[in-house]
Amino acid sequence: MTKDGESESSFCSEGTVLAEIDPERQTSRTARGAAELHLGAAAIDLLRARLPEIAGRTVTAIILEVPGYTNALAGPMGAKIEGAVQFALGGFLRLADSGEPSTPLAPTLEAAYVLGRGEARSGRSMDALLAAYRVGARVSWRELSRTAVEAGLPADTLAKFAELVFAYIDELSAASVSGHTDELATTGRVRERYLQALSRSLLHGDAADHVIGRAKQADWDPPRTLTAVILPSAQVRGVLGALDPRTLHPEDDLAELGDLTASLGEEDPAEVGVLLIPDADGPARAPLLRNLRGRQATVGPAQPWMTVRTSYLRALQARRLRLTAETNAAVDTESHLATLVVSSDPTALEDLRRQVLAPLNDLRPATADRLTETLREWLLHLGRRDDVAAALHIHPQTVRYRMTQLRQLFGPRLDDPQVILDLTIALSVKPQA
Repeated sequence: MTKDGESESSFCSEGTVLAEIDPERQTSRTARGAAELHLGAAAIDLLRARLPEIAGRTVTAIILEVPGYTNALAGPMGAKIEGAVQFALGGFLRLADSGEPSTPLAPTLEAAYVLGRGEARSGRSMDALLAAYRVGARVSWRELSRTAVEAGLPADTLAKFAELVFAYIDELSAASVSGHTDELATTGRVRERYLQALSRSLLHGDAADHVIGRAKQADWDPPRTLTAVILPSAQVRGVLGALDPRTLHPEDDLAELGDLTASLGEEDPAEVGVLLIPDADGPARAPLLRNLRGRQATVGPAQPWMTVRTSYLRALQARRLRLTAETNAAVDTESHLATLVVSSDPTALEDLRRQVLAPLNDLRPATADRLTETLREWLLHLGRRDDVAAALHIHPQTVRYRMTQLRQLFGPRLDDPQVILDLTIALSVKPQA
């Protein structure tokens, strides 16, 4: 039964069978025993005539005793399940009446399997399903045995009848459990596909209504923020257990994300994965960074969940620039914002660098590199000679000599605030090797 009241769990459901029943179960011990029971035509006719009454009492007992079915079996659905109980018990009587152990049991087992799948779709637990079977078995046998005694069955036949009825119901119960388990597994796989589609929509920056629809389809509770983390695919499974269960893990590696993939230098995009982690902002960011130690991870900024593409692209840019952190620490893009800003247009940065360093063009490369390095430290340390010397591991007098050379080459430009700004931007990031 589904939540909207339509039955997908009736024993008498029509349509394609969802399970392949083991052929050997068609001639199970129960089937062979029932065929050898010899109830007699009169007893079987009486039992058949009482099936509607037995089914009604069984359903009433389930409604009263199993909380999960109190409302589910009220009204028309109760009538449908009464029919299902009749179908199941009638299957046993067909076995007993035929006298043939080869009488097919599969249709009844298939119906029980479908019942289990339907109950899982309805949100009822396996415990509730098994409780319904237990109550149903008890009440059914009470009514069947009363009718059998009325039909005059001898004690030894009645005992055998009891044993086989309970064995038969056990087989039906096992088939329903199998269906319930399979449905949950199928539902899990379907939801995972929906989560993958949601992840791709977020990374591609799809329209808000589309993303919201994907989230609802996946039954995913949106967080306030998402943080993109890029790390080697081999490290992903090792960190998932410590993260929010809502964490999205796109199974596509970077090589499969199309236009989102930038050059990662020596890193193979096919071996790099992405995590989208909920609510890792504010005080929660530090624990995330600790959990990612030793994972070669790059962590983007926390963003409103529907704009996590921004976080992803920033982490990707940091990965492309090969930004580093202290030993084993994750690279936190929040600690590299200046570098990311000035590196956002590498071609423009290279043009600016070439423009502002034009006075060094006629020098030998080694000399130009030394003077460039000195000029960078001079700008960063605001001209403090001792600090520049310490940063370069040279004597302060050497700093003075090099700065004299630079002033001769640049002339009054080193006193121009605009030139100083351009030099600071151009030299703030060392060119990649």
